[in-house]
Amino acid sequence: MERRHFLMTTAAATATMKASALASPNDTVRVACVGIRGQGNAHISNYARMKNVEIVALCDVDDEVLNRRAAELETKHQRPKAKLYKDIRKLLEDKEIDAVSIATPNHWHTLQTIWSLQAGKDVYVEKPCSHNVFESKQIVAAAEKYGRVVAHGTNSRSSHSVLEAKRQIDAGLIGDVYMTRALIFKWRDTIGKAPEEAPPATVDYDMWTGPAPKRPFTKNRFHYNWHWFWDTGNGDIGNQGIHEVDLSRWLLGVDWPTKVTSIGGKFMFDDDQETPNTITSLLEFEKDGKKKMMTIDVRHWMTNHEAEIGAATKREGKPSSNTVGNVFYGSKGYLAVDGYDAFWSYLGRDAQTGPEEFKGGNNWQNFIDVVRSRDKSELGAPIAEGATSCDLMHLANISYTLGRTLHLDPKTRTVKNDPEAAKMFTRNYRKPYVVPEKV
Repeated sequence: MERRHFLMTTAAATATMKASALASPNDTVRVACVGIRGQGNAHISNYARMKNVEIVALCDVDDEVLNRRAAELETKHQRPKAKLYKDIRKLLEDKEIDAVSIATPNHWHTLQTIWSLQAGKDVYVEKPCSHNVFESKQIVAAAEKYGRVVAHGTNSRSSHSVLEAKRQIDAGLIGDVYMTRALIFKWRDTIGKAPEEAPPATVDYDMWTGPAPKRPFTKNRFHYNWHWFWDTGNGDIGNQGIHEVDLSRWLLGVDWPTKVTSIGGKFMFDDDQETPNTITSLLEFEKDGKKKMMTIDVRHWMTNHEAEIGAATKREGKPSSNTVGNVFYGSKGYLAVDGYDAFWSYLGRDAQTGPEEFKGGNNWQNFIDVVRSRDKSELGAPIAEGATSCDLMHLANISYTLGRTLHLDPKTRTVKNDPEAAKMFTRNYRKPYVVPEKV
């Protein structure tokens, strides 16, 4: 590990000198994609459509996935052959790589980002960037120390409609905004029960497990369903929910809360899932001497379309089975954000139609643009913002797990008079996959 750290530190100096040359839109950015089965395939597809971006390396712990994506890169995307890796640490020794794009399970995000920063790479990391509050702090500290570009995968921050919604709210469209609702109503079926068995022969299961405790392999703890286990995921509040939590916090204009309380549970199903499939969290903030409030609402089955989010009335086509978005309430009206690419508003007591917009954006393109320009002020989803939003999700989950309200100090970002909750800010890491105390 000491030798690897030396190699990463040496590479950092070389990469820092290289980065200064990325000054124009025509400069080629060489990207490595890590974790490429699900969301990581979206990373590949987005980078493959960009001019002067080369996908030079692919990394995944599953040979079957790795070989399939490698073939698709050449045939489907018509791109040159990439180098293939199962271990990100080997990939990071390649000095030709400018940026690493991470879409592994949640429990890996912070450590892989820190390793990449130590190796002198810019990083795009999927949401949530951290698996706990300690990791949020460490990933921001590493980004600051190594001075790289680090973007968070909260795609709404690059949406034209969301940016316009923020502009309208900041300009006073709906008056004094005192409350927001983050809605995560996704139709999630039962995952059933899966027996213990040997992991697939193509998978490095020890590497996949990484910082988490080593558990017997089951299909439910593996592809995608890892979201529903505390060792590796954060439930749907940390899966789809972190998008809406981030957007609610951003447009409400708040940071850390003063109080968090959650209730919920597993309803309807008797299966392997550990995280709640239904949870409601209430968060209280103080800003400029006023209280503000956020509700995070996760439902797993049938639901109504609140504020027309997910309904067909504002969009062409049939209604969605999901309701995913945000509602902001102010003294002059309310504003709804639907997904990543639309907002509309209603003003006054009679709810007259106000401004609306239907136009998305591209978070990956924004990341590449900033990798070239080195102007971090242009970054749509900076890691410090993402980490703060992830903390809200972690606090909500801690409150749910303990069954009590958390009282917090937003200045020190600590919990008051609750050692049991404070202990849950971090985890026991499985060596050698340890998120360092000193980055």
